[in-house]
Amino acid sequence: MRGADLLVDAFGRIRERVHGVVDGLPPDQLAFRADSKANSIAWLVWHLTRVQDDHVADAARTEQVWTSDGWEGRFGLPFDPPATGFGHGSDDVAAVQVSSGALLTDYHDAVYDNTIRYVESLTDADFERIVDPSWNPPVSLGVRLASVVGDGLQHVGQAAFIRGIVQRRGGAR
Repeated sequence: MRGADLLVDAFGRIRERVHGVVDGLPPDQLAFRADSKANSIAWLVWHLTRVQDDHVADAARTEQVWTSDGWEGRFGLPFDPPATGFGHGSDDVAAVQVSSGALLTDYHDAVYDNTIRYVESLTDADFERIVDPSWNPPVSLGVRLASVVGDGLQHVGQAAFIRGIVQRRGGAR
């Protein structure tokens, strides 16, 4: 099995879980926060998708789906276009409000499709390419993509936990 095949599977698992976490929840439940400093499902899914979009576009040397396909305008968030959620505080998390879960899953699907097109084009030798020399050791493409998978799974797991809280409160199916 090629490294690209493993990554296709991993990104597919994130996508499945994103849909499972978001599907069936109305906007108020997607925005639910356990307390004033906690993340919401909407913010977590938006953030993990923005990071995947940002990092894959950087590695592929292409424009992000966020701007190239007009997602920035569809979301209408009060952030600069390059914002991915890194460094966001409580007020920023609260600002991520969506009109429906479909907005989150449709954006995630567009980023997923872009990611898979790119990853399927890679050979095992490509994973050695340095994509960020500012770190010690420098970050290779393989390490960067593994990091995106790890962060994506972590954040979708956090969103699933929040969904469980919402469900226990009697607010979701």
